[in-house]
Amino acid sequence: MFNALGSVFSVLLIIALGFALAKRAWFSASGGAGGDPNGGGEDFGGKLISRLVVNVALPAYMIANLMGGYDRARLLSMLPGLPIPFLSMAAAFALSAAIAALFRIRPERRGAFSSMASLSNTIFIGLPVNMMIFGDDSLPYVLLYYIANTVMFWTIGVYGIASDGARLAGAPPPRFLSPSGLRRLLSPPLLGFAVSVVLIMLGIPLPKPLLDTAKTIGSMTTPLSMLFIGIVIAKVDWRSIRLERDLALVTLCRFVLSPAIVILMLRLTDLPMLMKQVFLVQSMMPAMTQTPILAASYGADTEFAGLGTSVTTVLSLLVIPACLALSTVAL
Repeated sequence: MFNALGSVFSVLLIIALGFALAKRAWFSASGGAGGDPNGGGEDFGGKLISRLVVNVALPAYMIANLMGGYDRARLLSMLPGLPIPFLSMAAAFALSAAIAALFRIRPERRGAFSSMASLSNTIFIGLPVNMMIFGDDSLPYVLLYYIANTVMFWTIGVYGIASDGARLAGAPPPRFLSPSGLRRLLSPPLLGFAVSVVLIMLGIPLPKPLLDTAKTIGSMTTPLSMLFIGIVIAKVDWRSIRLERDLALVTLCRFVLSPAIVILMLRLTDLPMLMKQVFLVQSMMPAMTQTPILAASYGADTEFAGLGTSVTTVLSLLVIPACLALSTVAL
């Protein structure tokens, strides 16, 4: 317990470092400790860190961890847990849509609302939090949740946000599946996972120099992810945040409804305890960082999506200790 609490404290310290450096404009285009104290300027460093984690560090980390510690039998033993994330997210999405209708949330917000309420940030926050609390053994279970979350976000999540934009523009509803959405499903982390699984199932080992290189590059994942979250929090304009009802409902669904559904489902299974704990922690993470980006791309309510993502990200700092407590007593 004390080791886990220490890990949570380490997470918060690295986030605080990213926040402090961002406030001193270390990650802006002008850069340097003498820059704008409010972190003004183009977010050059934040974008670079995001791309490094998603496209380089995380795929390498997945390959190193899976190829270095899993065989065919151990990999197959994980598969029974895959339906839980899919079912829990689908249930959360459906219930959040019902809540949006019940509380008469504006139709042009309902897609973004349901996306933020039911789908979580499994990589930039979920991955490092699980790794620091539960260790390397949690990675395969993190990846199972990530697979489901990615598929759900780039299908029903994107469709809902695109529908918001169509309603605002008075245009016909978009297609459920699109070529761009399917391309985004094949993200570098998912491809890294797929390559590792294929090699393990075929019994093909990775040469030691390549495995060592992947481990070295992959070790950047957790600290860079935490620095990135600090940067995101530093960019929040607190003066623009109004504690309106819709925002409060997003927060309640994200941190109460979603984990409650996961707990109910997990209690009906005999999955390994570590898998259950990881799934629960992942369900309590904040909204996806891509939500406001997609809202802007599809002409939806960008302000609402940005506020929902920012507020849940900040509140996740308080939720992380609760994740630790619930993962030990609720399952």
